[in-house]
Amino acid sequence: MPFITPDNGSLTVFNLFDTATREGQKTLLDTMQKIIEGANYPGWRSSTLHGGLDQPCAANYIQWRSVDDLQERYEGESFKHNTVPHFTDLTTSVHLLKTEVVATHLHPALEHIEISPDRDDFTVIVIMGVEPAHQARLVELFAEPDAWMQGVPGYRSHSILRGIDGDFVVNYAQWDSRETYEAFHTLPEEQRPAHTRSMRAEAGQLLTSRSSNTYEVVYARSAVDTPAGDR
Repeated sequence: MPFITPDNGSLTVFNLFDTATREGQKTLLDTMQKIIEGANYPGWRSSTLHGGLDQPCAANYIQWRSVDDLQERYEGESFKHNTVPHFTDLTTSVHLLKTEVVATHLHPALEHIEISPDRDDFTVIVIMGVEPAHQARLVELFAEPDAWMQGVPGYRSHSILRGIDGDFVVNYAQWDSRETYEAFHTLPEEQRPAHTRSMRAEAGQLLTSRSSNTYEVVYARSAVDTPAGDR
């Protein structure tokens, strides 16, 4: 199964799809799973399919060897003339975000960050818009280790990914349940440590936009010839 690590050299792509209904989401997920089951593209390392919980949508967390491999896939005739029109019919919007993992944080009980349907993670994906001139600082703020998080009930991990285009940062987080995540998310600022409040305040001033959704992992597959440490 895929793992999140900043030292494997992968290009990480988030394919985000919005749909109007839960029925549309199911059709979308079924279609995407069939594509992943047959994936054998040069440079493709893994795909992890997520179904939206709060809103009907899907997210595909894809690991590629390089940007060139991704471009080769997306410039193929079958992709342009068959895949793209099909997904245009299935979705209300599509976003492709090219990123690289810059930092991972996890509970001491975990040895690594695995993304798998065999786990019961409550997953949150947050997309934070930022001016290119401030992206490095935003990454720095979120990449800094925070020992307090390790003691927050229900916390499992979060990974910070830098947008290759320079104008966004992604926070991919795992929790043990919706309840524990909501308790953390709605915790009054005065109940958070001073260093955490300071970080959140500075980060908030840098954001140009923020969007999030919650997910469950429904399917994952890795390339059979990819070493475990590179997934």
